[in-house]
Amino acid sequence: MHNPFTEIVDESNDRELIEQAKNGSRDALERVVLRHQAWIYNIAIRMVFHPQDAEEVTQEVLIKAVTRLSSFQGDSQFRTWLYRITANHVLNMKRRGGESETQTFSSYAAAINGTPDLNLPDPNAIPVDLPLMVEEAKISCTSGMLLCLDRKQRLIFTLGEIFGASDTVGSEIMEMSPDNFRQSLSRARRDLYQFMNNQCGLVNANNPCRCPKKTKGFIDAGHVDPNHLQFVSGHLRRIRDAASDTVRQIDDIVDLQYATLFREHPFLEPKDQIQWLRQTLEQRDFSTTLHLN
Repeated sequence: MHNPFTEIVDESNDRELIEQAKNGSRDALERVVLRHQAWIYNIAIRMVFHPQDAEEVTQEVLIKAVTRLSSFQGDSQFRTWLYRITANHVLNMKRRGGESETQTFSSYAAAINGTPDLNLPDPNAIPVDLPLMVEEAKISCTSGMLLCLDRKQRLIFTLGEIFGASDTVGSEIMEMSPDNFRQSLSRARRDLYQFMNNQCGLVNANNPCRCPKKTKGFIDAGHVDPNHLQFVSGHLRRIRDAASDTVRQIDDIVDLQYATLFREHPFLEPKDQIQWLRQTLEQRDFSTTLHLN
């Protein structure tokens, strides 16, 4: 799978498709968008939490990118150009989804601790297997933790820790120096890891919180819906597989444990990618912008 965050990226295919798109090929435009759409979506979902809101954010980013594609002259890497648009959009967009209510580590801990420890639900009473249900609760809870970081921290953590982008790649996208990117990532790690070390049983066995014990409480509170799983399915492709060629060097074994937990999250695919793209191209006058037939 094409991974745009590798240190050295071969953009020959992207650039060829861009030129074809500028010369009127709608097929080339579809193909270049589809090479990046899922990556943008996986950034968006960590910014807003809910898949439907992430789909909306992804659409907004891609509309901006497609509209401005004719201005891309190849002076920089296409990766840098596209993901700068993505970064600027998610840092400045309206609040929605999981961001609708401000979340802090303190309030998040209170919410988790206020969820009662219960036995798992009767397997005959829910439409999915119990291990899948527990996995959904785990991914939902750890994804929610990211919302306790401010937007810039969350984005830098997503790029640098979850996707494994190097300081050079991350700093180019964020338009900051590699040293500042590394320092910002270190602060995001410190804040998140300190919380998890004090709260989460996944990373510190001395903590009483356990995903199976919280699953039914999350269901009862409406945070997890057995009839509509947001993050897991019968077949999972994980971040560590999609971004297998971008793994940051981490010396601290404890930090490595946390990083592995987030790279075990699913790599999610937006629904109906091609259908949405074609409808968007038909509804908006991109033919004028890109001179498409």
